[in-house]
Amino acid sequence: MRFASLFTDRRDAGRQLAAALARYRVSRPVVLALPRGGVPVGFEVAQALDAPLDVLLVRKIGAPGHEELGLGAVVDGQDPQLVLNPDVVRAVGPPPGYIEAEKRRQLAEIERRRRQYVGDRAPTPVDGRTVIIVDDGIATGGTVKAALRGVSQHRPARLVLAVPVAPADSLDELASECDDIVCLATPEPFFAVGPHYRDFTQTEDEEVIRLLDEARHLDTAPANPAR
Repeated sequence: MRFASLFTDRRDAGRQLAAALARYRVSRPVVLALPRGGVPVGFEVAQALDAPLDVLLVRKIGAPGHEELGLGAVVDGQDPQLVLNPDVVRAVGPPPGYIEAEKRRQLAEIERRRRQYVGDRAPTPVDGRTVIIVDDGIATGGTVKAALRGVSQHRPARLVLAVPVAPADSLDELASECDDIVCLATPEPFFAVGPHYRDFTQTEDEEVIRLLDEARHLDTAPANPAR
């Protein structure tokens, strides 16, 4: 089945999404992008809103012997959060110490990836701030749900989910996890994110690093003096 492309590429989707988020500019938000595909989208949003951009890394904790089945996830941040799915944990009954060991393993991977992307810079504080979590789209919403729950434990003033495209039922399930959802399109039927982009080439680590570095330099550059 062929779809009409809604977006040229992720940068185009980010510019369109930024326009829909313009009302948040006055609140001086923080933009957290889910790598890798969410970073080009988040870059455009952050620039338009004059906001700092950071990555938000989420690592799933899989069930013993069935890693595709998520017991929960570890969410990056100043104080990384463990977010569990109690129903799945009860059903699986992992052995004692398993979740804590997996948490440590995934935290190590989060730290490795954060160093790769931003060097030794600490995660951006979000307490008391308006936080906008950005991705290039949502399919099932599992990773985004963990991201929202993890960030919410840091008590942001307002938590916003912003994506270019997602299925309506996934957004319905996520509505209770945040204060606002901004989504440009909810096509039906919805099979995957990629078909709604003309260019959905995989975002490489090098692009993530470049965009985050460019965003940091733009964010710290002095404003042009008034003429």
